Amino acid sequence: MGGKPETGVSHGKGKVFVLIEDTGEEVEIDAATYKILNRWKLEGGEEPSGLAMDRKTGRLFIGCGGNQMMIVLDAAKGTIVGKFPIGRCDGVGFDPKLKLAYSSNGEGTITVVREINAGKFELVENITTEPGARTIGVDTYTHKLYLPTAQMKPVAATAENAHPRPQQIPGTFHIVVVGK
Repeated sequence: MGGKPETGVSHGKGKVFVLIEDTGEEVEIDAATYKILNRWKLEGGEEPSGLAMDRKTGRLFIGCGGNQMMIVLDAAKGTIVGKFPIGRCDGVGFDPKLKLAYSSNGEGTITVVREINAGKFELVENITTEPGARTIGVDTYTHKLYLPTAQMKPVAATAENAHPRPQQIPGTFHIVVVGK
């Protein structure tokens, strides 16, 4: 497959979609044979790391932390059908009943995008969470979001790394819960 595989998702119909973080690609794989069926360059997306799917409409929601952009991709054609500004994303979740995609961003926000239909999307809001809460789980029954994190201590930026990840303070792990 090449590159640095990041996140994968299955659509339940014999295909798996995998992000390649360092090349900015989405790869479609046959789940039975492991053969690569398609490789799509994510134009306008750098360092894709978060991935979720609406299995009914075949839309992939891809969080690109490198340039802070969510790309919505038609999984059947590999075409981009939407783009939205987000934060420094690491995880993406999708709630199929609410038709909401969530980008969890390391600076302490969740960007919420609504899928109105297979070709129309809208930015709903940015929810404040906590710095470091960059991975996400979506409970599709209660519609709550779960973001594991810890208290963080800042790390100084350098010429080589303008946005270093903060370091976790030992013993401070907790889960941020968002929802009613």
